[in-house]
Amino acid sequence: MRKLTSILFVSVLALSACGGEPADTGPGQPVAHRRAAFKEILKAFEPMGVMLRTDEYDAKRFQAWSRQLMAVRDGPWGYFKAGTQYPPSHATDAVWSDAAKFAADKQAFFDATDKLAAAAEKLDKAQAATAYEAVHNACQDCHKTFKTR
Repeated sequence: MRKLTSILFVSVLALSACGGEPADTGPGQPVAHRRAAFKEILKAFEPMGVMLRTDEYDAKRFQAWSRQLMAVRDGPWGYFKAGTQYPPSHATDAVWSDAAKFAADKQAFFDATDKLAAAAEKLDKAQAATAYEAVHNACQDCHKTFKTR
């Protein structure tokens, strides 16, 4: 038993030594800032999806999450500057080589979040669910081209 415990401990230690992703060492840490901004978007967006998926829709809470999403949705975009596609970034080179499509996908996200906010104000679950799905699809469409994982 002691040998098994030692082996498990060494295995965990070895895996943790591999570490995660490298730190953002770029001037001003733009990659770290945009990743943090995307996490804030997710913190506002995901609870709405949980409500809809678990059939625990609360119109007022959904509305509050929607307002929070609108408050943070601008966060990451200014950090996609030339020369910021270094590790730990998961952005593909297409962000910079196909800037027009990136801008169009960003605008699709803004349009979808505008519609989500409007639907949330109506306090109607069906409209909220449809608008939520449109935001989800806008995110997925952008990730297909502009994110490595």
